[in-house]
Amino acid sequence: MVPMWMFPIALACGNTFILKPSERDPSTSNMLAELLKKAGLPDGVLNVVHGDKEAVDAILANPDIQAVSFVGSTPIAEYIYHTGCAHNKRVQALGGAKNHMIVMPDADMNQVTDALMGAGYGSAGERCMAVSVAVAVGDQTADTMIEKLAPRVRALKVAPGTDPEAEMGPLVTKQHYDKVKGYVDLGVQEGAKLVVDGRGLKLQGYENGYFLGGCLFDNVQPHMRVYKEEIFGPVLSVVRVPDYNAAVKLVNDHEYGNGTAIFTRDGDAAREFAAKIKVGMVGINVPIPVPMAFNSFGGWKRSLFGDHHMHGPEGVRFYTKLKTVTSRWPTGIRSGAEFVMPTMR
Repeated sequence: MVPMWMFPIALACGNTFILKPSERDPSTSNMLAELLKKAGLPDGVLNVVHGDKEAVDAILANPDIQAVSFVGSTPIAEYIYHTGCAHNKRVQALGGAKNHMIVMPDADMNQVTDALMGAGYGSAGERCMAVSVAVAVGDQTADTMIEKLAPRVRALKVAPGTDPEAEMGPLVTKQHYDKVKGYVDLGVQEGAKLVVDGRGLKLQGYENGYFLGGCLFDNVQPHMRVYKEEIFGPVLSVVRVPDYNAAVKLVNDHEYGNGTAIFTRDGDAAREFAAKIKVGMVGINVPIPVPMAFNSFGGWKRSLFGDHHMHGPEGVRFYTKLKTVTSRWPTGIRSGAEFVMPTMR
C-alpha cells in the first residue's frame, strides 16, 4: 500500500523511480514491478533495489536522485530526513505513531468494540495507523469497554495468513516478536493490568512461528514506556481519564501526531476535537482515518519530517518543481528601458 502512495504519482509527474522495499518483505515490490512491465511500462522507469542500510545510504548520497520518500520508524525517518537534506535532496519521511482513540461516555459501545478490534489487532498491529491507545473518559466508560472488549480479544482467531478465516497472523520476524513480547513483559513490570495475555500462544503445526495472541492492558499510565513508545504489535493499552479535556491533553502532549479518533454521539464534542487536536489525520467515529486518494496522508510532530504529506495533491507537489515563465512578445511593446519590475499592461 505505502509504495503505491509514492511511485504512481511520481511516474505520472514524469519522474523515474527507485523502490527500495524493506528487506523483511521484499517480494511484493518485485510483483508490482512485474505487473507494471506487463502493462507496458518501459524498462528503467520503475526500478526495484533490494538491500539494507548500505543501499539506503547509496540512495541518499547519489547526486542524480533528487527526492526521497520514506515510511518507517521515527529514528530512521529522522536519519533519512537529515542525511537526504544534507545532500540537497527534497525529503518526506514519515515516522512512528502512537494513535489514540478517545471513547466518550455517550459512545455506542458495540461500535467502539468493533472499531478497536479491527484497528488495534488488524495486521497484528503492524501498521502505522493502528490504534494502540484507547482513552476512556470516565471509569464507567472504561469498565464497560473492557467488559465487552476482553472476550473478543481472547477469541481472536490467530492463524497463518494463508488461512482465509485468520483474523490475525504472525509478526514479521523473530526479532520483532521478541521486541513486542518484551513490551508486554515491561508493561506488567511497570504496573499496568494485563487483562488479556497473548504470550505463550502456540499453534499446532506452527510451534516455531512468530505468533503472539492479542494483548490488552488496563490502567496504563502516561509515564509508562508501553504508553510512550510505539510497540507495533497486537497490544492495546487502555488509559482512564476523568474528562474530555484530560483526554485531549493526553493526545496533544504525546510526541507523535500521526492519527487519532473520537467516538461520540455529540456533534459539538466532535467538532471541538477536530479543531483542537494536534494530529495530522482525524477520525470522527472512524477508527483508522486514512484519507481518500484525492486527499493526502501524513502526520504531525515527530510522525513526519519534511514539508509535504504523501499521496494526493501534496504528493503531486512533492514530485514536481514549480516553474514560473514570464514572457513578452515584440508587437505593441513600448520602446525604451524600464527600471521597474515588469507588470502586465
